[in-house]
Amino acid sequence: MQGRDKLLEPVAGMPLLRRQTMTAQGAAQRVLVTLPPDRPLRLAALQGLPVETAILADAAEGMAASIRHGARWAAGASGLMILPADMPDLDAKDLARMLARHDSAPAAILRGAASDGTPGHPVLFPADLFPDLAALSGDEGARSVLARHRDPVQLVTLPGDHALTDLDTPEAWAAWRAAHQT
Repeated sequence: MQGRDKLLEPVAGMPLLRRQTMTAQGAAQRVLVTLPPDRPLRLAALQGLPVETAILADAAEGMAASIRHGARWAAGASGLMILPADMPDLDAKDLARMLARHDSAPAAILRGAASDGTPGHPVLFPADLFPDLAALSGDEGARSVLARHRDPVQLVTLPGDHALTDLDTPEAWAAWRAAHQT
């Protein structure tokens, strides 16, 4: 990103992190945002939102730190949706579709998929896999949990490439903005 923070990129007039947090709040009863300690502007972007935040001392380890914390935070819930904040095409309807499927299939791992069936995000894990999530390490997210539990994985088709759009470079952002006229 050439020194820019992709989660602070403006989308719809606000930092992407704030927009995605508000999207999650529109679909879920509780929302947790995990943050590294060295990005105070991310925390500032969430100011005034009724959201739970966690500053993770071990954030440098990678995605597993956030997932571990989320699995412990979600104790007592029927599931945990992992929503990467850098996916600007995901919207409240997509998250509501995931949650509605969870209501009808609470034991399944639900994985957002593009309209062509390509698996992506978000991923919603049932409560019985919280211990597996709490044991993760490194920066590969929950891939190992998905690999060990292939049978209960159900794809939830989301519109277009909503489940895949992940913008990691200035060029990707420019192309996305040109296509979305934002």
